[in-house]
Amino acid sequence: MQISIDDVYLTRAEREALARDVHPLLLTRGPPGTHDLALLDRLVARLSTAGPDDETAIPDFDKRGDDRWPPARWRRVRGRPAAILIDAWLLGATAQTPAELAAPINHLERRDDPDGVWRGWVNDQLAGPYDGWFARFDAIVHLQAPSFEVVLDWRCEQEADLLGVALADLPAAERARLAVFIQHYERITRHMLGGGVRVGTTVRLGADRSVREIL
Repeated sequence: MQISIDDVYLTRAEREALARDVHPLLLTRGPPGTHDLALLDRLVARLSTAGPDDETAIPDFDKRGDDRWPPARWRRVRGRPAAILIDAWLLGATAQTPAELAAPINHLERRDDPDGVWRGWVNDQLAGPYDGWFARFDAIVHLQAPSFEVVLDWRCEQEADLLGVALADLPAAERARLAVFIQHYERITRHMLGGGVRVGTTVRLGADRSVREIL
């Protein structure tokens, strides 16, 4: 069965606490430190030991509402799956060096993180709990985008699907909002594209998501 790391984003209230206590940019879900890895660990442990009649509730996240759905709305899976596949955009990403973190790489970082507090904290999460989590996987497959520039198009496709409209009908204001949103992911994505990822297999994709090469 497949589980997305998106299913275990921290709740809105938990991210608001991080934004207040650590850095305002941590209100935005997605970067390391904004997931409930303990919840995911418990979920994997339960699935791995479930009996034929045991039920496991799989968390779900409301992206439009920006909060986790209440447990009553979570889907349920019976029994023990033959395999557990975890989908995560940052799976296997390695931490950066202090020198790599020093300079902002986009407008978001220059404006909202000029002193590097946010990117340093996120990097520490990647080097600590996330690295330990990655080490537990039996295998990691990296689906590699052709460039960071296609990420906006792919994210717009996802948003159009969430809104129930054709990509061509996605409002320009929504695309502009997403262009800012993905800047939260740009540093780690570019680092991974440059080789900053622990991985057994890399699948290089084209802009249309077709497989171009398997390494």
